[in-house]
Amino acid sequence: MEKVANEVVYNAFGFSVKSRIPFPELLVVDNERDSIDIEIELKDLSKLWVELSDSQSTLVMNETLVMFKVADTAIFLVEEGSRITVSPLNEYKEDVIRLYLLGSCMGAILMQRGIIPLHGSAVAINGKAYAIIGDSGAGKSTLASAFLQKGYQLLTDDVIGVYFTNDNVPMVIPSYPQQKLWQKSLDAFGIDNREFRPVYQRETKFAIPIKDQFISNPLPLAGLFELAITENEEIELKQIEGLSRLQTILIHTYRNFLIQNLGLSNWHFTNSTKIVNRATMYQLRRPNNSFTVNELVSQILNCIDKEIGK
Repeated sequence: MEKVANEVVYNAFGFSVKSRIPFPELLVVDNERDSIDIEIELKDLSKLWVELSDSQSTLVMNETLVMFKVADTAIFLVEEGSRITVSPLNEYKEDVIRLYLLGSCMGAILMQRGIIPLHGSAVAINGKAYAIIGDSGAGKSTLASAFLQKGYQLLTDDVIGVYFTNDNVPMVIPSYPQQKLWQKSLDAFGIDNREFRPVYQRETKFAIPIKDQFISNPLPLAGLFELAITENEEIELKQIEGLSRLQTILIHTYRNFLIQNLGLSNWHFTNSTKIVNRATMYQLRRPNNSFTVNELVSQILNCIDKEIGK
């Protein structure tokens, strides 16, 4: 525990986050501000875990909390959209704890705050946000990075937070200026990995800071592209229509197993409907055996141009 620093206030997903656990990924903000949105604290949760769980459990949920245990790492408690408590187990593994805090814990926080978290990356094009969603390994971050290579800006990587204005316009919240890319993607872009730190226990995946190409203000969500893999040799693009749009959003909601247990099924359906009423949706299938990100970027930009021209 000697690595734990003094309390620092960061910005993530538009919220002020006070934490003794350092986050090199996040932007540091004024430590003297009056209100804090989210507090991350270290505390022994072992007794509470025994009280709330059974011997086979790794996850406990109800309408006010999400609590889960990661073997040999920590117990995490997420409460009421404003507090995350971490109880390290055995060795203090700061890097892996930080991954869960910015991933599963932040996904639960967003849901508790009424913000839909989608699994993917979002880029800014013509003053609007376009989401690239899909399963793990589909190539979402790599495709977003290809947009950055062409001068576009990043709003978020991995988790896309969507809230709604009073007029039901879906808005994407910028998260923090970082991407995670595999060595294969770095090689394809000609990027030397020696400048970057590996993601913990994934020596071939690296944390890539995004400096000048990170956009810090929310943008309206204008379109979603579901990225998938095909065994065919050609890129396939088709519009997602009808009820399939709602199913696609449900499938690609980050940590979607939380929805029912947090009593959020009706909330999720209502807000998913707001998204499909405002944003176009397409499925983009890429060949598995070739690096096609530049062609994918062109397909998406052409698709956006056609939508604008309608």
